[in-house]
Amino acid sequence: MIPLEITGSLNMIGYGLAAVGPGVGIGLIFAAVISGTARQPEARGALMGTAWIGFAVVEALAIIGIALAFVLK
Repeated sequence: MIPLEITGSLNMIGYGLAAVGPGVGIGLIFAAVISGTARQPEARGALMGTAWIGFAVVEALAIIGIALAFVLK
């Protein structure tokens, strides 16, 4: 039997698991925009502006997470 050895950084595994959160968040943001646009098409501009701000905030959290995964060893 060959002994199995884990090499590399466990930080990357943690980040991979943590990346699920922003993925779900982005999906929920744009699902709400699609639903709101379907209900009230004239509000599309206001909804999209808010959605892009929300997208930027959620994506910034993911970028901060990967930066910390590389920094913390």
